[in-house]
Amino acid sequence: MTEAEMRDIILAFPGAEDGTSYGYPSFKVRGTFFTRLRAEDASLVLSDVGFDEREMLMAAEPATFHLTPHYQNYPTVLARIESLDPGSLHSLLERRWRKLATKAMVKAYEAAQTPA
Repeated sequence: MTEAEMRDIILAFPGAEDGTSYGYPSFKVRGTFFTRLRAEDASLVLSDVGFDEREMLMAAEPATFHLTPHYQNYPTVLARIESLDPGSLHSLLERRWRKLATKAMVKAYEAAQTPA
């Protein structure tokens, strides 16, 4: 996946916008951290990934999913965008987005996802 494709997926979530976190460019929803690209290793920081799921992801796709000591104690996994599947990115981000979005945002999002 390219950075442009990654950006399109992130910004397609209602309320997602550019922001900064700890001085780094990031994406936010309703002013709260959504995700960010780590320039040092071209990886996305994906939050709300449980420790067991993180271990499973890293074991299944070690070329994509990894961790640094900084994130070891947080429910977070890093994903190299070059090898990250767009569908996997969407699924992991949707979980985080649902925690940040209002009920009205979620309802509108779900209505838009339902085929006519």
